[in-house]
Order: sequence, then C-alpha cells, then structure tokens
Amino acid sequence: MGITYEQLREWALALPGTQEVFVEGWGHPTLRYGDKMFAAGSPESSHASVKASLEEQAELIAGAPDVYEVAAYTGRYGWVRVDLTKADARELRQVVTEAWRRTAPKRVVKAYDSAQG
Repeated sequence: MGITYEQLREWALALPGTQEVFVEGWGHPTLRYGDKMFAAGSPESSHASVKASLEEQAELIAGAPDVYEVAAYTGRYGWVRVDLTKADARELRQVVTEAWRRTAPKRVVKAYDSAQG
C-alpha cells in the first residue's frame, strides 16, 4: 500500500481534459478540468486533497480513518485529505476518477465512459 503524488498525478492526467496548474500563492500544484480543481498535492508531501461529495467523504473516513480525513478549508464541501503513504492504490484511483467526474462536463464523462467499454 501507499502511493506517491506522482502516481496520483499520472492517474489524473490520463483523464480527458485534465491539466496540472501550479498555484503560486499556495506553493503547490493542483489538478483541474478546465479551471475547476478536483485534486491538489505536491511531490514533496505525503498528503493530497481530493474532491468528494459529503456522503463519499463520510464513507471514506468511516472506512479508513487512518487514510482519509476532512480536508482543511474545503472539507465542508466534501473534500478529503488523503495520507498517500497509507492509501490503497485501487481505491484512491477510483476516488480521483470520481472527483474528475464531478468536475468534468457530463458530455466529456459520457464519452470517457463509452470509450472505457
């Protein structure tokens, strides 16, 4: 178990329309569809933040409280802070994909789903 920011970044950038944007004021990169952020982290950190619904946030924290917690500042909107050193790669990849789904336009998500079979 455990992944790196680089792995998370690779998964996100493989999703259609995703780009990495460095935010100078925050001092770290964000992962976005267009101008909408769905994940953030840093190669120097063992943590990342990922967009989730409030329901998914509650499920993730209940299921793995040593991995997920309410994210600072954005947690009230459902975002989770993830301890990458303890995260299960398969589960986190799914969480990142779902975060992208919440952010990308429906037509893009539909085309992605169709291409996946």
